[in-house]
Amino acid sequence: MVSVLVSGGAGYIGSHVALALIEAGFQVTILDNLSTGSIESVPGEARFILGDLADEAALTSLLKRERFDAVMHFAASAVAPASVGDPFTFYRNNTANTILLGTLAAHARVRTFVFSSTAAVYRSTGVEPVDEEAPKDPQSPYGWSKLMSEQILRDMAAASDMRLGVLRYFNVAGADPLGRTGQRTLNATHLIKVACEYAVGRRDAITVYGTDFNTPDGTGVRDYVHVTDLADAHVRVLTHLLAGEQNLTCNCGYGQGASVLDVVRALERVTGRPANLRYAGRRPGDPPVIVANSERLRRTLNWIPRFNHIDDIVRTALEWERRIDREILARPAPALASMRQDVVNAPQQGAASTSIR
Repeated sequence: MVSVLVSGGAGYIGSHVALALIEAGFQVTILDNLSTGSIESVPGEARFILGDLADEAALTSLLKRERFDAVMHFAASAVAPASVGDPFTFYRNNTANTILLGTLAAHARVRTFVFSSTAAVYRSTGVEPVDEEAPKDPQSPYGWSKLMSEQILRDMAAASDMRLGVLRYFNVAGADPLGRTGQRTLNATHLIKVACEYAVGRRDAITVYGTDFNTPDGTGVRDYVHVTDLADAHVRVLTHLLAGEQNLTCNCGYGQGASVLDVVRALERVTGRPANLRYAGRRPGDPPVIVANSERLRRTLNWIPRFNHIDDIVRTALEWERRIDREILARPAPALASMRQDVVNAPQQGAASTSIR
């Protein structure tokens, strides 16, 4: 059985990929410090290790001891506007930690490395859709932290026999259709997550940031990709690399854009109720439009999305928020903050958990 280390696997995207890996027959170990992830998102079939990527001694010991066949790296700080005000945290958590993990994985002779990157590496040119060779000019430290990490990993792969896959995400949304995991992030900023929190009564309005973009309705346009389709892309990339195929950098999106108001209308269709909107100025680092050209992923790996309608994305995200509400009501201390529990006090049922050492 192929053994995969998933950094950040207790987070939103990482937990969905962990589920997809398990379903595909891989042996999964999750490493997460639970700073934004949740132990409740760890699949019961996965081994869980509480640890931090910045702990070089512990990470070195883990990689030498376990002999992983592959590393999938999701752990990162990921809110682009926040990176403008706090670039140091993003360069430390994203770039410096990637250098350390990549270096130690190469020394441990891990043969495959899959990196979670972003469409924020691209320049906003107004030419859509964006392919992988489009000009790179990030508009935020977050985007720069990922672009620098990509280049560093490519150089590491060129200097070793490690196979490298880089997946550039567009706007990831939705939740596992079977309700096993979803986005649990507190104080989330992703539009669809925010909209669904509004729909279940946890927010009093949906804030629209910017109505003066050069787009059909004046609001920002994004390529929303369902997290389950994204997880499938990761399994395909990993399988491709393990088979000895060439290194690969791919966009992950559908090639179709939806504006902020398109998302609001989708929510209204799914709920059957009008939404209360609040308007504000643009956020720093937000481009007006970004839509993927994902032909490389489709052609090379035969990736066929299953949830590429905005209503499907919103529907699964809303079902997940309703599930969270049911969990809250079932707890003796009903508070959203209680959804994030300490790994020592509340281990995931069925998941082996330990501390990195």
